[in-house]
Amino acid sequence: MRDLTLALVRERYADFGPTLAAEKLAERDGVKVSRETLRKWMVEDGLWLSRSQRRVFHRPRLRRECYGELIQIDGSDHRWFEDRDAPCTLIVAVDDATGAIQEMRFVPSESTFAYFEMLAGYLRSHGKPVSFYSDKHSVFRVAKADAKSGHQTTQFGRALLELNIEILCANSSQAKGRVERKNRTLQDRLVKEMRLDNVTGMKAGNAWLPGYIQRHNQQFARTPARPDNLHRAVTESPDRLHDILCWRDERYVGQQLTFSYERKRIMLEETEVSRGLVGKYVDTYAWPDGRFEVRWKALSLPYRAFDPDQQRITHAAITENKHLSAALAYAKKIQNTRLAADAVKIGKQRTKYTPTGRKPPGPKGRIEKAADRRRAEAAGRTQHAAE
Repeated sequence: MRDLTLALVRERYADFGPTLAAEKLAERDGVKVSRETLRKWMVEDGLWLSRSQRRVFHRPRLRRECYGELIQIDGSDHRWFEDRDAPCTLIVAVDDATGAIQEMRFVPSESTFAYFEMLAGYLRSHGKPVSFYSDKHSVFRVAKADAKSGHQTTQFGRALLELNIEILCANSSQAKGRVERKNRTLQDRLVKEMRLDNVTGMKAGNAWLPGYIQRHNQQFARTPARPDNLHRAVTESPDRLHDILCWRDERYVGQQLTFSYERKRIMLEETEVSRGLVGKYVDTYAWPDGRFEVRWKALSLPYRAFDPDQQRITHAAITENKHLSAALAYAKKIQNTRLAADAVKIGKQRTKYTPTGRKPPGPKGRIEKAADRRRAEAAGRTQHAAE
């Protein structure tokens, strides 16, 4: 039985796993054998590798030598407040040389604006690092950089370029293992620390995090190989930083001084400057708090939207796995709003045909024409007799 089964596996199911091979042997060949027995036979005969044999060992990467040379960043979606509040994402920035937590922030999901907030806090606390090290999330990397249309960099990448900070993307999660392991540690220790201090909600959590970061680094941070601090001072003014850490784009102005933005029509107010912008591109600025501004060569232009009930203009992100929690929360909010509104009348819905007694319009047949002719003749004779 064993030799027959393994002969069939070699001949027909050489690249099958034990579970699928056992199913096909019973279905197509009439050979019934349990998957665990088949797994044991395949391992003994060299047709299947066990989990320990299939394990891939990654070559460890040495730490960077200087503090501030490489900062690993990542977001971890988790139920950080357990049952006290909804799940959210914790963005973590870890220095590669020391393993110290540089910045942490609770956000609804991993988005460009969330990383803008993290970056603003990092710059205030530490200055400019040499580079950030991240995964291939759409916030950091353009999926198709050689596209003929569109931007060659993301909004976060554009902001780092203006700040003269490099962004590097790892090919695997193991490559940025320090921040991954830090997230695993935080999912255990941070959750329990906040439970003891009764911290609930993202706002309260963000206010509580600086004290925890200090205690954590005192216990776990290590001394770098070289004492140099490669962080650079932030020379940009607050107004300049405010314009860098926002969603910026260009829009083409049409003949009616209008352009499209996030499924809305924006009309520029007619001024001496705006009259000359037909056929040109203007710059749009959108901030996390919902403010929106249109500029031409650093000059703010007055505008109005076609739907004044919705003044907040936000960037529509693709709903990936890391955005799913925030997208579902927004959908629930919209659904609750619809339930609170009055029911929309959509008219009477007929389920079957109801005769009305009216004849459908169309050309008259021979019988109808003859009847009309007789009625006309009778009416003529009656009128003639009356006269």
